[in-house]
Amino acid sequence: MIESSTVITETTNIIESSTMTKEITTHKQFTTTTHNPTTEVQNKPKCDKWNQHGITVAGGNGQGDQLNQFSLPCAIYIDDNKSILIADTGNHRIVEWKYNAKEGQTIAGGNGQGNTLDQFKQPIDVTVDKEKNAIIVCDMGNTRVMRWLRQSQTNPQTLISDISCGGVAIDKNGYIYVSDASKSVVRRWKEGDTDGTLVAGGNGRGKLQNQFNNPGKIFVDEEYSVYVVDINNHRIMKWKKDAEEGIMVAGGNEGGNGLNQLYQPFAVIVDNLGLIYIAVPFSHRIMQWREGDAQGSIVAGGNGEGHEPNQLLLPKGVSFDNEGDLFVVDSQNHRIQKYEPCTE
Repeated sequence: MIESSTVITETTNIIESSTMTKEITTHKQFTTTTHNPTTEVQNKPKCDKWNQHGITVAGGNGQGDQLNQFSLPCAIYIDDNKSILIADTGNHRIVEWKYNAKEGQTIAGGNGQGNTLDQFKQPIDVTVDKEKNAIIVCDMGNTRVMRWLRQSQTNPQTLISDISCGGVAIDKNGYIYVSDASKSVVRRWKEGDTDGTLVAGGNGRGKLQNQFNNPGKIFVDEEYSVYVVDINNHRIMKWKKDAEEGIMVAGGNEGGNGLNQLYQPFAVIVDNLGLIYIAVPFSHRIMQWREGDAQGSIVAGGNGEGHEPNQLLLPKGVSFDNEGDLFVVDSQNHRIQKYEPCTE
């Protein structure tokens, strides 16, 4: 069973294993999740500050299953054409929202919750295999990793079965990396593999440098270093290629809301300058951290929970487009927010 809380709202039935369940109250009551989205773009922002008022570029029309709505989205991937692929977790589908569109289109799933090849159960992460023009989906509720061809949207395949998938990423060679929350590992898979290669963890659950406690979303850089959201250890770990233990690059000072702390982080992405961006849901903010620094800084949100342009409500994903705009999955506002860089 997956060691993480799960999302339940008034319209969505998402029930998974739970060890660390929190409640927050806005206008409704939520039992919120600590799972893990991740994205795959590694573009260099123009500067390290963004306008603090986000622009809603997808969703924002309340919680629902229409093509202009989401239900508890958990991850995004932005392709070279600025199309946003969204893991619309509560609707059990992957939505593509083209640049400047008024609504998205379902490109995978969307056939109700289930475990057949054309269905998902709480897809929590999505990335793209550019060479095969396919989307790779972490189908958390079905404990599997799926592949859907983008053009035909036919013949979906189960790539990996029986895995407590918390996050998925792909490197420049097309190898797929998957975190396994129940086994506290990250493995790498290439086409035809029956067993993945261990790249991080593998020493049981714990808080040592070679351990994880509920590994979630992941990011792989150009040097094949793997950044892992270590959710219940409140930290981000970096495992260099062939390393036997990780380096703590953010957090690690117990869970909290200080600038030197993370509380159950959810997603991570790293730009070409090596700056680390982290979605921290329960702090309602996106943080930036530089490896080696004692603390990070807030780059979006951090103004309390809410739905105003300068607020977030359980952000669960973070990414960049190829112009350095910052995108955030504002999960319980059921929208994708865009933050434009400053003009310094």
